[in-house]
Amino acid sequence: MNLIDLTQALKYRNEKIQGVVEIAEAGVQLPITVICGKEEGKTILITGGIHNAEYVGIQAALELSVFLKPSQISGNIIILPLVNRTGFEHRTKSCVYEDGKNLNREFPGNKEGTLAEKICYYIEKEVFSHIDYYIDLHCGDWHEELKSYVYCQGKADEETCRISEKMARQVNVKYIVQSQNGSGGAYNYAGSLGIPGILLERGNLGLWSQDEVKEDILDVKRILRAMGFLVGSAFEKTDQILIKEAFYEEAGKTGCWYPRHRAGDIVEENEVLGEIRDYFGNLLERHIAKARSVILYQIASLSVLEKETVIAYGKLFD
Repeated sequence: MNLIDLTQALKYRNEKIQGVVEIAEAGVQLPITVICGKEEGKTILITGGIHNAEYVGIQAALELSVFLKPSQISGNIIILPLVNRTGFEHRTKSCVYEDGKNLNREFPGNKEGTLAEKICYYIEKEVFSHIDYYIDLHCGDWHEELKSYVYCQGKADEETCRISEKMARQVNVKYIVQSQNGSGGAYNYAGSLGIPGILLERGNLGLWSQDEVKEDILDVKRILRAMGFLVGSAFEKTDQILIKEAFYEEAGKTGCWYPRHRAGDIVEENEVLGEIRDYFGNLLERHIAKARSVILYQIASLSVLEKETVIAYGKLFD
């Protein structure tokens, strides 16, 4: 497989370059596709597999690598479909196999750190330095039930947040969650550098279907049109709900999780969301809605671990 120098690859016009990039001193190679359009322009990054068991986004990125053609686009598109390659090949639950770390918690990374830190360092130094926009494709992991939605940046500078929301409004989902985290996760860290980006969540339970992949691809193409990479009319979903406050509740105890609702359900303030019980059926803790909200995602497994997010929900405003 060809070893790609990204800086050199981006100098071509009307070319598709495919191969691998190498994480320095780590012995890991990541597949990459660089599509250089007929006309010069800006550069957008599409990633899948930041969480390696979130298969809808991975497959959508793989298919985009195949079907997007240089003759169709202006500017450059970089596609990294499988950022956590070793986790994917060892079927870990969205952590890097070698160190058990979550890539979305390690930016900006560390050149001298563990593999997850080295991957984040490479993306921050060698990829983010080339890009103007960012699309990160995710879905629910094996243990997560999820309602499709999209994150936009909420803690970057005003112009970056404005463009990020514009990108999110090309996505055919009901809910946009405006992140209040300024640096956590790849797309939020990109926002801190002035790079508008979104994180799309579609699919759950470690499953994927061609219909979900097709929806991801259509959403990405709409964003590419809106940002000037593809010819065509921009799309804007006018009935979307912008969520400016979301709650991420951690489990205080390890035990068994018993949810009261499903992802996508609307719950009222003070309504019981679910309970954690011990292995004898004794109540350990009860989670109560802090506001009228929509459930974005929650643990779907019986098992729940201390300090993991057991449920996430977004506040709805009347």
